[in-house]
Amino acid sequence: MSKLTDVPKRILIGRALRSDRLAETLLPKRIALPVFASDPLSSVAYAPGEVLLVLSIAGVSAYHFSPWIAAAVVVLMFTVVASYRQNVHAYPSGGGDYEVATTNLGPKAGLTVASALLVDYVLTVAVSISSGIENLGSAIPFVVEHKVECAVAVILLLTVMNLRGVKESGGLFAIPTYVFVAGVFLMIAWGAFRGIVLGDTMRAPTSSFEIKPEHQGLAGFALVFLLLRAFSSGCAALTGVEAISNGVPAFRKPKSKNAATTLAMMGLLAVTMFCGIIALAMVTKVRMAENPAVDLVKDGAAVGSGYVQNPVITQVAEAVFGKGTFFFVVLAAATALVLFLAANTAYNGFPVLGSILAQDRYLPRQLHTRGDRLAFSNGIVLLAGAAALLVWIYGADSTRLIQLYIVGVFVSFTLSQIGMVRHWNRLLATEKDQAKRRHMIRSRAINTFGAFFTGLVLIVVLLTKFTHGAWVALLGMVIFYGTMTAIRRHYDRVSAELAAPEEPSDDSARPSRVHSIVLVSKLHRPALRALAYAKLLRSDTLEALSVNVDPAETKALREEWERRGIDVPLKVLDSPYREITRPIIEYVKGLRKESPRDAVSVIIPEYVVGHWYEHLLHNQSALRLKGRLLFTPGVMVTSVPYQLQSSEAAKLRARRRGEWNAPGSVRRGPAQERPKEPETRK
Repeated sequence: MSKLTDVPKRILIGRALRSDRLAETLLPKRIALPVFASDPLSSVAYAPGEVLLVLSIAGVSAYHFSPWIAAAVVVLMFTVVASYRQNVHAYPSGGGDYEVATTNLGPKAGLTVASALLVDYVLTVAVSISSGIENLGSAIPFVVEHKVECAVAVILLLTVMNLRGVKESGGLFAIPTYVFVAGVFLMIAWGAFRGIVLGDTMRAPTSSFEIKPEHQGLAGFALVFLLLRAFSSGCAALTGVEAISNGVPAFRKPKSKNAATTLAMMGLLAVTMFCGIIALAMVTKVRMAENPAVDLVKDGAAVGSGYVQNPVITQVAEAVFGKGTFFFVVLAAATALVLFLAANTAYNGFPVLGSILAQDRYLPRQLHTRGDRLAFSNGIVLLAGAAALLVWIYGADSTRLIQLYIVGVFVSFTLSQIGMVRHWNRLLATEKDQAKRRHMIRSRAINTFGAFFTGLVLIVVLLTKFTHGAWVALLGMVIFYGTMTAIRRHYDRVSAELAAPEEPSDDSARPSRVHSIVLVSKLHRPALRALAYAKLLRSDTLEALSVNVDPAETKALREEWERRGIDVPLKVLDSPYREITRPIIEYVKGLRKESPRDAVSVIIPEYVVGHWYEHLLHNQSALRLKGRLLFTPGVMVTSVPYQLQSSEAAKLRARRRGEWNAPGSVRRGPAQERPKEPETRK
């Protein structure tokens, strides 16, 4: 099977890289920015719209609160960025929030953070791709008609691109991300120039619409709750900020400094773009509604179900550049593309975090394995599968999916910042140098404010979004937490059982005798080789064992055995129900029961074939037997392979290709840079 998939695999993800080439995959800041910050940068395409959608519940009059909500989001963004700059300097190993919480608050807090991040990464892929499909669908009706299929196809495409390696995928993602950022800045600058200098009146296509408020004249607690809900929706702009702290090992040296600089660049760009789009939306009088078919009114009548509500950024671009113009088309295309690529933040964060959790025995060890291109391939595939399942369940509807969003990321934000406060307290207790103490006190103040602010936002998000779908994200966190706890418990139990004792034990004691059994169905070349091997072992007792399923074949075997004069006794087990596996298992168990201190060695001759489909025709009885014998204490199973000509031909073909990986080869753990050997002159 490995040979069957080898060529397509090489075409899709490229040739395998040696472990000592890991340094070549590390990212400079110009590539790291689109790789790790594409999520928060692209969120400006939908976060302003989420704010206006919630405010529309109270009608157009509530839109004048949007600048204040934007200001609160900006303060929160700068707080989180400043806090995480402390994280990447203090914990550069790539554990991010998980490592901070585990080290300073304990394993349970760390596992809570890990559960929240894993859920958030899956949601990042689902939300970003669903939103991108909706943006693209406004121009291509086919995409809207097949939303789920198109979203899953994009997930598969991103998966393949990431399996090719972080550096290669980063190079592919850099161009559209930078085109999007440049397009938004050009739109903000040109809109400001037209409005302030030229005095033009810019109007969005929905500026003439009226909004039918669901709850008119909100005041008091109801208004406060609405504003808090709008603020929590705007906080979608912060998702993905933590990915940089998880991805520090992927940066070039000096890793912490480059990661901190990238964080600052990301925060400044995201804040400017978010505020600019909100401001232009107010100037151009963009109108949005949660239920546009009913709540948007034009010329006294509802727009109806045939109306397609375009995102805020698209409406603003149409007002500033003009519909169908070159810059409008470029920005619209870049927006749809960058929303797809925003999922790449999760594709870089999830596998790294999964690898660390696997190393800590909270997830299967296979997630700690690097693939051919030195990426954590198993984690990438797991993320893609979970996101595709979520997209299918929710019908690729970003409005429904986004209600699940944000909760996980603010859980990790809050616990991480509390952990950093304890980190600085611990260091201050022993540090005597005044300059270093002043730096630590300043850092602690930043993290303290970050913990307070993000904790407050977490409460707001839970209160305002719980009944709108956030409970699903919390349920996902609980499932992840329980699963990882169970996996760790299993690994700990197995480790305790496998630990070698200091004093002598039954495992190190020699068996009294070894009783070897060679399984024989016919007297052919593999059977003769297995018998020769068994004789070489010089067991205390040696016998051949066959099962009588067909009397004629059994009689022929006995006659051939006697004719050849084989000096190994042949024992035949009757099987009235024509079973093969059960009589052998019962016979072996009987030997163990008679002599518990004896070891039983079962020797099985097997064919080695050269094509995957040939395995379906051979060795099935041997596989079943080995599977059953594994559960029998004191029984050793030995396979004696006999290579058929097809296997030899397959091996020669593989060697001619210059690279042949033996079946079962495993690449595990972080690849280490191999020091260059000094050159020797001859």
